[in-house]
Amino acid sequence: MIRVLLVDDQPLIRSGFRALLDLEDDIEVVAEAADGEEGLALTKEHLPDVVLIDIQMPVVDGIEATRRIAGDPALAQVHVVILTNYGMDEYVLGALRAGAAGFLVKDIVPDDLLHAVRVAARGDALLAPSITRKLINRYVTQPLPTAAGTGRLEELTGREREAVALVAQGLSNDEIADRMVISPLTAKTHINRAMTKLHARDRAQLVVLAYESGLVVPGNL
Repeated sequence: MIRVLLVDDQPLIRSGFRALLDLEDDIEVVAEAADGEEGLALTKEHLPDVVLIDIQMPVVDGIEATRRIAGDPALAQVHVVILTNYGMDEYVLGALRAGAAGFLVKDIVPDDLLHAVRVAARGDALLAPSITRKLINRYVTQPLPTAAGTGRLEELTGREREAVALVAQGLSNDEIADRMVISPLTAKTHINRAMTKLHARDRAQLVVLAYESGLVVPGNL
């Protein structure tokens, strides 16, 4: 059972998401919160698999709540998914840097929402890759590789670097395996080793590092 926490200051949004999620046999909404501070408290109380959290909220906003969740070792298995009204929300990249597993626009179609929750719960792929590419193209259009970022990438093998670059393009493990002509298990191994070497909490952090280091250049996807 995938356990989900909803954090949004709009009751109508929360009730709509809950009505959809509760229809699924493998998904359970364990609690709802109207602001980031309440969301943090309920995250610690319920330890959900996925937290769907809005960016702009009173008391504690979604980015700060995400940063606190991602920074708490006791919540390492909690995957935060940012909710936004706009596919080009300027805060999304900041949310990914804070440790979010991915993000969704609130007008997402129901089937895509359900798929995204399941994907986030297993930590298998960054959500909404097409939207991810658009956002990163807009907000990191001129990545400037840093010495620190480039140095960290030098710890990776050639195949690990290739796998990280494909993760940054929004590909799933199966798609990465097809592209690299290896098994999905081997692809997952390359990605996990890269995450360990780079001290990345999840695939979203790999994406941010790939763009900020210049491993992947926006516009060349």
